[in-house]
Amino acid sequence: MGDLNEFKLKHRVFLKAYRWREIRPTPWHTLSKPLSQCRVAIASSAGFVMPHQEPFDDTIKGGDPSFREISGDIEPSLLRESHRSDAFDHAGLRRDPNLAFPLSRLRELADDGQIGHVNHRHLSFMGSITAPGRLIKVTAPAAVQSLVADEVDSALLIPV
Repeated sequence: MGDLNEFKLKHRVFLKAYRWREIRPTPWHTLSKPLSQCRVAIASSAGFVMPHQEPFDDTIKGGDPSFREISGDIEPSLLRESHRSDAFDHAGLRRDPNLAFPLSRLRELADDGQIGHVNHRHLSFMGSITAPGRLIKVTAPAAVQSLVADEVDSALLIPV
C-alpha cells in the first residue's frame, strides 16, 4: 500500500479534510452456490468507455455519477480510459486495461471452470467522486438492477 506522502500536496490536503463515509452494516451476501456455477460481472471505477460511448464528464462538480455498460465480448485493448483524477499515473491503465477492468482474466477463469459464466455486460464508473449522493441514490440502484436482470451471482468490484 502506498504512503500518503507519495501524493502531491493538494491531494494530501484533500484526503485529510475529506469527510469519509462508512456504511454500516457492510452490505454482504453469501453465495448460494459454488463460484464455479456463478455468473460474474465486473464493476470498475476506472472510468473506461467503449469506443462509441461518450467519455465521463469531468466538468460535473463532485464527479460524474453515471455509469457505462461495457459489452462482455469487447477486446479490452479497445477500452478508452477517461478517469478524471490526476492523483495517479494513468499510463498503466492505458497500456493494459485489464489492470482495472480484468475482462481477459475473467474469461480465463471461466475457461478454466473457476467461475461459471462471464456476464454479457459489465459496468464502468468514474472514480474520484467527491459528492457521492447522486451515485448512491440514483446510479447505484439502476446499476444493481441491471445486474439483477442479468441474474449475476457475483460482481468483481475494482476500485480505482
